[in-house]
Amino acid sequence: MDLGKENIKKLRGLIIFTILILVGLQNFGVIINAARFLLNIIFPFALGAAVAFVLNVPMHFLEKHLFQERKWKGNSAVRRLARPVSLILTMCIVIGVVVLVMFVVVPQLGTTIMSLGTSLQNFAVNLQNWGEKLFQDNQEIVGWINSLEFNWDQMIQTGIDFFKNGAGSVLNSTFSAAKTIISGLANFFIAFVFACYILLQKEKLSRQVKKIMYAFLKKEHVEVLTNVCSLSYKTFSNFLTGQCVEAVILGTMFFITMTIFRFPYALLVGVLIAFTALIPIFGAFIGCVIGAFLILMVSPVKAIGFIAMFLILQQIEGNLIYPHVVGGSVGLPSIWVLVAVTLGGSLMGIVGMLVFIPLSSVVYTLFRGWVYQRLKKKNIPLEQIE
Repeated sequence: MDLGKENIKKLRGLIIFTILILVGLQNFGVIINAARFLLNIIFPFALGAAVAFVLNVPMHFLEKHLFQERKWKGNSAVRRLARPVSLILTMCIVIGVVVLVMFVVVPQLGTTIMSLGTSLQNFAVNLQNWGEKLFQDNQEIVGWINSLEFNWDQMIQTGIDFFKNGAGSVLNSTFSAAKTIISGLANFFIAFVFACYILLQKEKLSRQVKKIMYAFLKKEHVEVLTNVCSLSYKTFSNFLTGQCVEAVILGTMFFITMTIFRFPYALLVGVLIAFTALIPIFGAFIGCVIGAFLILMVSPVKAIGFIAMFLILQQIEGNLIYPHVVGGSVGLPSIWVLVAVTLGGSLMGIVGMLVFIPLSSVVYTLFRGWVYQRLKKKNIPLEQIE
């Protein structure tokens, strides 16, 4: 074996790596605690970076269309104010949406929940009457239906007893809950400030990151990483924009249609479906189930009509609106969209559903380019395979 300088250097690195692995396995608990400690420190900044990434999409749109370079070319003051003004407008839009939900939807949702007990009681009585008419020829079933009793006072008392029994544990955990809330607010404030710094100085930060990469990595590796980051940002921004526009259109369609046909809870169901439609594929159906349940408490016939209306609007949205609004923005075939949503939901819940589609699109695009490159090296034409 040739023990040259290069081989000795590689052997030394392998020995050090092996020693580190063995030490790590022996002190696995310490490493986990240290990782949690570092994660708690990094979390506000990671959250701020994620918030900046999401807010950058509407902010870039406003900055591009309201402060066009050719339109304000000779006005340096306007160009300097373009970035902070766009950021302030973006914040106002986000706060406006939150305020709209709080002052329009939340009161109606509270009223609905308060009246849900009465609606359930009336629904049970109506269901018994409907069952008697349906099975009037079968006296045994009618007798069984009439024997059903819904003791609402006992149900309410059971709920009160449950909360009383759990009051002690709730009081004991009040301090820890308050501590968690304060910690969460502090993390959110740090993340918000950090996101503002990123958005206001994103070009400068980008140049600094590139300088670091060029200083420690090879030039071809830096170019590959830059292309991957550019593709990721383009895919995520297109997906986020398309999903938000599609959700607003679908929620508006439901609100207008339910208002025309005089369905109850038109505004509440419309906003609910708009929010749940942000979850790809399955989101709108979640809103449909909740909306149908609320309408069922008022009128079973209208609940059936609502489900029929949902299926019709879903077909119109899926076949006509979605392809034009979102289209191939993520460049991912439908079968892989379903796989991405399923895997993302299993691993990370709703956040995973939102993240895995553009992430899978990036991986799909890179892998497809790599496959085409290897086919080209082997002189295998694509027409021959297709």
